[in-house]
Amino acid sequence: MKTALTLLTLFLMASLAPTSSAAEAPKTETAIIGGGCFWCVEAQYLLVKGVKNVVSGYAGGQTENPTYEQVCTGDTGHAEVVKVEFDPAIVSYKEIIDLFWDAHDPTSVTKEDGEHHGKFMPKGTAYQGNDYGTQYRSAIYYTSEEQHKIAEASKIEVQKKWKDPIATEIAPLKKFYPAEDYHQNFKALNPNQGYVRSVVTPKTEKFKHKLEEKGKIKPEAK
Repeated sequence: MKTALTLLTLFLMASLAPTSSAAEAPKTETAIIGGGCFWCVEAQYLLVKGVKNVVSGYAGGQTENPTYEQVCTGDTGHAEVVKVEFDPAIVSYKEIIDLFWDAHDPTSVTKEDGEHHGKFMPKGTAYQGNDYGTQYRSAIYYTSEEQHKIAEASKIEVQKKWKDPIATEIAPLKKFYPAEDYHQNFKALNPNQGYVRSVVTPKTEKFKHKLEEKGKIKPEAK
């Protein structure tokens, strides 16, 4: 009887214990950020050590399942963003956000009313470089209160380095919509495209140097 109970106990313990593969499976967390054209931000974060995948998409608006053409009108309320999937054992959410300020100019809003690319842009309109419109706004969309606190604290700290006020929107994520397939991994698949050569590649190289300085670059990206 004692032997039978011992065997039963061992069986139950084995069945309840996690398998080695499950226990050792790396964890993945996500960050949703927008810093202008998502082709740039995607290419930049693919260089970050610990980042597993980056998906370009849309968030922060009211239109369901928006298309790129709809988002470009500025009427959907969405921003171009990326979903960064990362291993928190290698790079933390705080580090993802701290690097975000190096990836773009978070203070970029128009200082007065004006016309850009044939369209009227009121004072306070977001822009990055020559890309004007609310869809290019600086944004962090958090998925937990912990992420919210980290983003706000990071913004306060980095403001000390900027003369102009940081205009980054920090808001809860309602829904992330992946962009069309042709937007994914755009720089790598379209290295000779005009915008890539003149804007994406220079911004990515500048960000790459920052990563090298901070020891946050993937070995294969050096």
